[in-house]
Amino acid sequence: MINKADEKRKKIICSLMGDELYVPMKEKELAMLLQVQECDRQEFRRILQELLIEGLIDRTAKGKYVKGSGKKKEPVTGTFISNAKGFGFVEIEGSDEDLFIPKDMVNGAFHKDTVEVELLPESRGNRREARITRIVAHGLHMVVGTYEKVSKFGFVRPDNTKLAADIFVPDERSKGAVTGHKVVVEITEYGRANKSPEGKVVEILGHAGDPGVDIMSIVKGYELPCEFSEKLMNQAERVAKPVSEADMAGRKDLRALVCVTIDGEDAKDLDDAVSVAYDDAAGLYHLGVHIADVSNYVQENSALDREAKKRGTSVYLTDRVIPMLPHTLSNGICSLNAGEERLALSCLMQIDTTGKIVNYELAESVIKVSRRMTYTAVKKILEDKEEAERAVYADFVPMFEQMAELSKLLRARRMKRGAIDFDFPESKIILDAQGHPTEIKPYERNTANMLIEDFMLAANETVAQHFCWLEAPFVYRVHDKPDAEKIQKLNIFINNLGYYMKAVGRKGKKVSDEEIHPGEIQKLLRKIAGTPEEALVSRLTLRSMKQAHYSTESSGHFGLACQFYCHFTSPIRRYPDLQIHRIMKEQLRGRLTVERMAHYREILDDVAKQSSDTERRAQEAERETDKLKKAEYMKERIGQEFDGVISGITAWGMYVELSNTVEGMVHVSRMSGDYFYYNESTVEMTGERTGRTYRLGEPVRVRVAEVEMQLRAVDFELVEEENNEQGSAEAGGEQQESVS
Repeated sequence: MINKADEKRKKIICSLMGDELYVPMKEKELAMLLQVQECDRQEFRRILQELLIEGLIDRTAKGKYVKGSGKKKEPVTGTFISNAKGFGFVEIEGSDEDLFIPKDMVNGAFHKDTVEVELLPESRGNRREARITRIVAHGLHMVVGTYEKVSKFGFVRPDNTKLAADIFVPDERSKGAVTGHKVVVEITEYGRANKSPEGKVVEILGHAGDPGVDIMSIVKGYELPCEFSEKLMNQAERVAKPVSEADMAGRKDLRALVCVTIDGEDAKDLDDAVSVAYDDAAGLYHLGVHIADVSNYVQENSALDREAKKRGTSVYLTDRVIPMLPHTLSNGICSLNAGEERLALSCLMQIDTTGKIVNYELAESVIKVSRRMTYTAVKKILEDKEEAERAVYADFVPMFEQMAELSKLLRARRMKRGAIDFDFPESKIILDAQGHPTEIKPYERNTANMLIEDFMLAANETVAQHFCWLEAPFVYRVHDKPDAEKIQKLNIFINNLGYYMKAVGRKGKKVSDEEIHPGEIQKLLRKIAGTPEEALVSRLTLRSMKQAHYSTESSGHFGLACQFYCHFTSPIRRYPDLQIHRIMKEQLRGRLTVERMAHYREILDDVAKQSSDTERRAQEAERETDKLKKAEYMKERIGQEFDGVISGITAWGMYVELSNTVEGMVHVSRMSGDYFYYNESTVEMTGERTGRTYRLGEPVRVRVAEVEMQLRAVDFELVEEENNEQGSAEAGGEQQESVS
């Protein structure tokens, strides 16, 4: 059925763009011109999307809308994300809105398939609906799950809860698996409406309860490459030769420069060193950020390079690290070990007393790290002023104090321009020898961590700016502005806590047509600093931001409030950094010719996409292992009581976050004493009879009711308010024991 209102709107838009006086505009400009209200923006975006598909309008590379050719667009292609209940969503690259696929419109698509879709003329909810017309390519080839033997066949129940069906395994393809084995199964047939998918067991990981099997299941589920081939290991051994005089030829000799590495106690891949000196006469700080020259050992298009690109990043899981490069390189010749000559790329900056970088030099260098420092030791020197520690490092204390001064200047300048600093505790999960979680505690972020962070940010900005001005092909780290809708939702939440953002206003009503500036979010974070709701608001604010990614275009970094940014400082564990080093060296050597620039322009879009994809995969795997171990930790504490805050409210219940960063749900069915209903406009849960209202950010006391390990979900129940004070000392002791 044709929606007449939509057709009218489409005619108005097409007529506007067909006018000879029309100037190409972005979505926001169009909405303002056509006087589209904020509440109608989502609908307006949908109509624009339909017009694009119909070919009646077009969008330029800069995101501006123009009159189309009239030719219907090719089908929309995206990635299908399934749901265990049979429906799913299709994620469209470059679009913030995904498409809802009803159960009867899935058309045999499997989770992670690349599919073509056709928009449906009407939608039953807020989300645009579509149907899958064609499966372009299957995206999931391996599935991890638990094997169950049944007579002369078996089936695998997937760990991934998004997969709706078990996978049938003929007995001759079971590889001898028995009931309870965790296995990796290769999909041989994807199934249909009345036929289950079929596969064969290719690897048995062990019994479900064996130490390490749970995390290895996640590793295999995300298809993370673990072991390096013998060929790669041999190549790494061949190139990992000690630094020779020939290697140092033509490089800036900085071996006499006093520089240090500052890392965690357990760190073995030390890829950055820093040096600081203050020139009294000139009133300038000399900051040197020296990064291991990994590209000297990992040549472009070598087997090592191809493997590093495929991996994209090192993956840091709860109980292990999956490195991007073999340890021979990452912990050996590429690691800036104290007292050893190492090849580096140095960013040498001169910074005035306002924190402004007034001059800089990029150089291929050779360095010799003077001392290997830890965050703990530097904290003891600078924060705790421990005399014993200061005596051990007496020769370096003046430099550390200058580092602290410079760090404050850089940070103050960054904050002044509006950069956002999310200062909330990340959790550290301590495991015993069997892999069981024994402790969850926040990572300590101290002066030492912050000064290294400040110095790396300064170097990354400087390098990005340098190559942007050169108009050379490059890989930037970009962070787009947040969606207005997400900021509005955030504002509703902070309004309930008595805060507001100037660009958004009170009660969720926008008072300015200007896009929100990062400084507004920074001011919010300052207001909540030191309050009980600080950690919660910080985390929810972070969730309202878009995800940073890699791009060949320098479109700016919203969170850092800067125009130019890249990742240059971690080539051992991030592929974009390694790629940047190659471009940087060719430019420094005068070899960045027209031909070489054409080469980089040809390959860098793929590098940026691959790096963004592998980063996202690593983050998801890291989150899953953390959720797994947090669930395991809470399972041993069923029946115990904890204090938390309401971090989310939905129609089916409330999410509560504990001080140890564990989040669980109080399902509406567990909220006794009244019938509670969800008020979407105020994001509150209210009792129909009593009028008792639960709000975001409100402190509550909960009891661990149930833990579902398959879903990695923790279920809470509210502790009766009249009992809150009774036994609080005992319960508080329990909480302290579990959180510390």
